[in-house]
Amino acid sequence: MRCITISLLAIAVATFSPAQQGANPSRVGPGASSPAEGANLPAEKIGKDDLLGITVYDAPELTRSVRVGSDGEIRLPMLRQHIRAAGLYPAELETAIATALTDGNVLVDPIVTVSVEEYRSRPISVSGAVKTPVTFQATGTVRLLDAISQAGGLMDTAGSEILVSRRSIAAADHAVTLIRRIAVKELMNSEDPAVNLPLEGGEDIRVPEAGRVFVLGRVKHPGSFYITDGSESSVMKALALSEGLDSFPSHSAFIYRLEGGSGGRSEIPINLKKIMDRKSPDIALMANDILYIPDATGLRGTARALEIAAATGLGIAGVTVMATR
Repeated sequence: MRCITISLLAIAVATFSPAQQGANPSRVGPGASSPAEGANLPAEKIGKDDLLGITVYDAPELTRSVRVGSDGEIRLPMLRQHIRAAGLYPAELETAIATALTDGNVLVDPIVTVSVEEYRSRPISVSGAVKTPVTFQATGTVRLLDAISQAGGLMDTAGSEILVSRRSIAAADHAVTLIRRIAVKELMNSEDPAVNLPLEGGEDIRVPEAGRVFVLGRVKHPGSFYITDGSESSVMKALALSEGLDSFPSHSAFIYRLEGGSGGRSEIPINLKKIMDRKSPDIALMANDILYIPDATGLRGTARALEIAAATGLGIAGVTVMATR
């Protein structure tokens, strides 16, 4: 009786094993396996240049890795027509391939599996005042803070805004670049999730360096000063950053400002004493302005000499001081 039981059990195992193997589409023919085995990425819409793993059960000649072409289509052997892949999810492409194989009389009722082995159609680029400029592919849920983190975070010299640009197709089929400005403080402190933009791939994130002003002449610490808090700079703020006036300053000062397009600088005289005595309103400074305070003898440098001093790292007791965010 025991021998009969063991024999029946062996027959049952031998009968069950082939059926179990036949239900597993990851095995294609003798010893063949899916090219995408273990490489399946989060399901996103397929795009141009993405690498796909296509498995057709019991058809090793059709099982392969395929790169989506620049036209958004893929090509499979034994099929004359190309198959549109861009814009489809993997499950939708599985149906499209199965339909094409059936309509082309290649296979009857084919079992097709599609997985994404590599994304190339969803790049996100982060550049500017970040610690490690980077380009990476968006997979799964990616938001603006995630992208900044991928770049190692913001540098101390980062400005007050982050620019997020993305190309989109307008109604007339023309590519238009849309730019959105995100305030750094708002992004870091806001509880509104809409500020932390969701990214889909194709975005270019640029973090401009903060504007800076140059202070030269009779101040305690001449230098260049980054304005990273997003507020407008002014003569009084610049004097505060340079730790105030040195001995024997003139009552007058000069602002040297870049002229649009010409590359030269215009000279703007100001009454420094009246501003400091609150008898005249403070004067706003623009990025790249040079504030020069001559000594009491009335001596002053030319705009060209000041530009050279600024360009060479402010060789006159040259130090660079940063304002805190």
